[in-house]
Amino acid sequence: MYFFDECSEFCRSPGGAVKVPGTLVLRIKLLRGKASGASVNIRIDSEGPHEAVMELTGVEGAYDVYEHEIVFDRPGLYWYHFLVGTQSGDTLKVPASNGAEYQVTAYAPGASEPDWIKGGVIYHIFVDRFRRAGELNLKPGGVFREDWDGCPSYLPDAEGIVRNNDFFGGDFYGIIEKLPYLKQLGVSCIYLSPVFEAASNHKYDTGDFMKIDDAFGGDDAFEKLCAKAGEQGIRIILDGVFNHVGADSRYFNKYGNYEEPGAWQGPQSRWYDWFTFRDDGKYDSWWGIELLPALNKQNSAYRDFICDEDGVIAKWTKKGVSGWRFDVVDELPDAFLYPLCEAIKRENANALIVGEVWENASNKISYGVRRNYLLGGQLDSVTNYPLREAIIACVRDGNAQWLADTMAELCRNYPESVLHSLMNILGTHDTVRILTVLGGEGLPDNKRMMEDYRLEGWRRKLATRRLKMAALLQFTLPGAPCVYYGDEAGMEGCSDPFNRRCYPWGSEDAELLEWYKKLAELRAGNACFTDGAYFLVYAHEGVFAFTRGSGDGRVLIAVNASDSDKTLKADRFNYDIIGSGFTDSLTVLSGQPAVFTIKVCNDVEA
Repeated sequence: MYFFDECSEFCRSPGGAVKVPGTLVLRIKLLRGKASGASVNIRIDSEGPHEAVMELTGVEGAYDVYEHEIVFDRPGLYWYHFLVGTQSGDTLKVPASNGAEYQVTAYAPGASEPDWIKGGVIYHIFVDRFRRAGELNLKPGGVFREDWDGCPSYLPDAEGIVRNNDFFGGDFYGIIEKLPYLKQLGVSCIYLSPVFEAASNHKYDTGDFMKIDDAFGGDDAFEKLCAKAGEQGIRIILDGVFNHVGADSRYFNKYGNYEEPGAWQGPQSRWYDWFTFRDDGKYDSWWGIELLPALNKQNSAYRDFICDEDGVIAKWTKKGVSGWRFDVVDELPDAFLYPLCEAIKRENANALIVGEVWENASNKISYGVRRNYLLGGQLDSVTNYPLREAIIACVRDGNAQWLADTMAELCRNYPESVLHSLMNILGTHDTVRILTVLGGEGLPDNKRMMEDYRLEGWRRKLATRRLKMAALLQFTLPGAPCVYYGDEAGMEGCSDPFNRRCYPWGSEDAELLEWYKKLAELRAGNACFTDGAYFLVYAHEGVFAFTRGSGDGRVLIAVNASDSDKTLKADRFNYDIIGSGFTDSLTVLSGQPAVFTIKVCNDVEA
């Protein structure tokens, strides 16, 4: 009786998020003689709906075409569905395919956007485990590990606490030493795990926001890194952990390691109101982990400390920081997140702001509140975990449709600038190493078994083939690929801390490393990977193919995760396949990634 496809430019134009002020044209086809008309019901999030009668504007075959233009004058998340009248007088509701309403993201573009990240490559470094080069300088209680190839400590101590206090000695001098290596990988941005003074090796338990940890080389080494990286055209972004600090911090000072009284010492501390103490003497902490007291983001003194013109953001921006990745951004309320983002842009209008979000960031609800991450004034980008899951499903399980659906959802709901700035990840310090994910089945859930788990023989070869396909997708789909240190070298590992071993200098997987270098060359040599349009070509039976670019010149990317070679017919295309000349079809080998240049005669269709 009706036809509506929100992925069709005919039915919905524009197909993606709408810039405010702006308009959206909706068209629905109704089978003539079966329907009497249509209206569209639209509402902004949390407000009542508005119903508008759609206008009959044309005829297409056996269908009448009804149209309505919606004007957006304020940012927000909008929802709509259609109401179709039948000849019998009934009204039929037309929801989205999942039974919910269709979504429109209406956003206010920022005064400036960090275009420098588009087309770039991000490299994520867990500092203690990347490269050792400087003089070791540990805090009291730290344990130095001389065995660079050793397994990080994971067992609890006598008090039942995993201290994360073993250090392998990675530092900023080591990163500086390896800047030429990173340049070969096409890296344009280094994302550092937390670097402020802290007791642990991971530094998510901040001890002093105003001081770089001496174990990494201190303030001087950090400034040198920013300068040396800048000379190579590489920017530095930091992990901003603003939701909690360490119990062993100058602000909380639970163990008395700082001279000035901290909140633990009582109300006389100037930082007491930064935290929330309960009547039973306990305090709010992140996920109940007492080593990580939660900060009160509603406290104006804490907010000013971070955001003022002489605060944390200002200091490190002046030292050379080009952006921030916000840890657990879901924990940061709008009352804190807006001024935080404003402070960053005030210091550097072109700074990149990335939020750690594990779901679709356009419609995220956390703690019962709809978040405004992408509507303007907050995030430029997010960690693209949905894409990670979809790529894994495609190359490991042959589920190309999952990847197609995920890409359609991202393109439809994310502002265009966000789409091309996404932090596209395959692995992070919070996930199992991607090679292990792609080759392992029935991974151990016992940490003693995790320590020894390795891919052997054919599983390692299978994982390598799959990772080549996954990395090709990571480097060529919209967004900026973010390589977790060592993934390009073939590092394996189950969950934390086994995914945080030291980089295997001198023992890299040469095949994988060469492939990542080729991907860097491919990305750098094609402007379409900066902000070129994405078009799905084919997603079926383990084969996923798409193009990037516009006009006559496009690049076609294809992967085949099935067990047999696949030939894609292309009656409406002229393909100029690299090294093969002209053909009207292309063959994608089983288990292989493929890159083609393409000349398109007509619009791309699946």
